[in-house]
Amino acid sequence: MTALLEVEDLRVAYGKIEAVKGISFTVETGQVVTLIGTNGAGKTTTLRTLSGLLKPLGGRILFEGKPLTNIPAHKIVSLGLAHSPEGRHIFPRLTITENLLLGAYLRSDKAGIEKDVQRAYDLFPILGERRKQAAGTLSGGEQQMLAMGRALMSQPKLLMLDEPSMGLSPIMMQKIMETIVELRASGTTILLVEQNAQAALSLADQGHVMEIGKIVLSGTGADLLHDESVRKAYLGED
Repeated sequence: MTALLEVEDLRVAYGKIEAVKGISFTVETGQVVTLIGTNGAGKTTTLRTLSGLLKPLGGRILFEGKPLTNIPAHKIVSLGLAHSPEGRHIFPRLTITENLLLGAYLRSDKAGIEKDVQRAYDLFPILGERRKQAAGTLSGGEQQMLAMGRALMSQPKLLMLDEPSMGLSPIMMQKIMETIVELRASGTTILLVEQNAQAALSLADQGHVMEIGKIVLSGTGADLLHDESVRKAYLGED
């Protein structure tokens, strides 16, 4: 059976600097798969390449068995791969509702769009309460909720989340992680890049540890969570 996403020997460079050095992994339908590692490991570069924002130097990306390498970013979204980027990138002067609707710009099913806007409000009630408010007035955690809700508006088969807990309070981070669990339970497949290794591995089916552009360790989330080298390097344990 073909995996939803297959990455084979992916290489990505910025000029002469190779940021991703031949990584391979798969994401099966219904899974949460996480990439963990320090800053500069190549995690964000990997997601940006998968979503078509960067062109790979080599390797293959297959989504539902079809190559993505030369497909523009907007068409990749239409195939069912959505990206909630690091830094959120919401539109601060637009309302919450307007931001969400931009996530559905490729869709024409008005009733379905309205249903998915309501779903975003059900997932994140604070957004529903403030739906007419300018997005720029939201807190960091609320903006992260909006970025995730906007990505879900394209009805993705695979949702890529880049550092969703960055800069958030512990309470807000917990809410975001609970939402990821809820999305998985509803059938959304997720590729997660997350600085909080413990939180990511606790909910991931599979995990991959990246260092300097390479995957150096792979396993189930539970196995990596209990791996001594991972605990020392990423969980702050001696």
